[in-house]
Amino acid sequence: MLEVLSHFRWTIDLLDILLVAFIIYRLILLIKGTRTVQMLLGLAVLLIVYVASQVGGLFTLNWLLDNFLSSIILVIVVIFQNDIRRALVHMGRNPFFAGPAFSEGDHLVEELVKGCTALASRRFGALVVVERETGINDFLEVGTEIDAKVSGSLLCAVFHPQSPIHDGAAVVQRGRLSRAGCFLPLTQNPTVNPRFGTRHRAAIGLTELVDAVAIVVSEETGRISVVISGKMTRDLDPVTLRKVLRRLLTPRRPAAGKR
Repeated sequence: MLEVLSHFRWTIDLLDILLVAFIIYRLILLIKGTRTVQMLLGLAVLLIVYVASQVGGLFTLNWLLDNFLSSIILVIVVIFQNDIRRALVHMGRNPFFAGPAFSEGDHLVEELVKGCTALASRRFGALVVVERETGINDFLEVGTEIDAKVSGSLLCAVFHPQSPIHDGAAVVQRGRLSRAGCFLPLTQNPTVNPRFGTRHRAAIGLTELVDAVAIVVSEETGRISVVISGKMTRDLDPVTLRKVLRRLLTPRRPAAGKR
C-alpha cells in the first residue's frame, strides 16, 4: 500500500513540474522580443542590490528597497499590465495547446500586398496595422470609422496625399478595414534608428505592446517594411512581402495525407 501511494505521489510531482515548466515556457514565448524582458532584468538588478544592501549593512538603501519590494505584486501589475492583459486574452482565445485564433485568409494578404505595392510604386507613405490575437482599441487615438472590406484600391485611396486621413494608420480588424487616420504610440526605445520617421516609430511602438502586424511604406524611399514584436524587416519586394504576411496572418494548413 505504501509503495502504491509513493508511486502515485511521484506521478503527481512529475505532473506538477511539467505544468510549471509549460507555464514558464509559454510566458517566455509571450514576452520574447518585447520590452518586458528589459523590465524583468531591471527588477532582477533591484533584487540583487537589495540583497547586497542587507549583506553590506547599507541600512538606508535597504529600508527604501524593502518598502518598495513589499508592494512588488502591485508594482508588477502596474508595470506589466499590458503583458498580463495580452496573456489573459491569449489564454482565453487559445487555452493550453491551441494554435493561433486569428485567421485572416489569403484574400486579405493578396489585397494588402496589392495595395502596399501600388503605394510604394507611387511613393505614397502608408502605415497599415493588422490586429491579431490581442485587441488594439486601447492604443488607438482619434481615427475615422470605415468598416469596409479590405482592397488594394481602398488602401490607395486612404493613403493618397490629398486624403484627409492619409497621415494616420489604417487598422484592419477581423479581416475588415475598421478605421483609418489613427495615431499610435511611438516607441521609446533609444536604440531605434534615428533616421526612422513617425510611421516607422509608431509601427515599432505599437507592436512592442501587442502582437499586431504593422506594414510600413516609406514616403521617401518607397520601400516596404513589416514590423512584429518591435522588430522590423525592411526592403521587402512583393513576393517576400506575400510570404511574410502569409506566415503571420494565415493559419497553418495540415500537410497532405496528415490529419
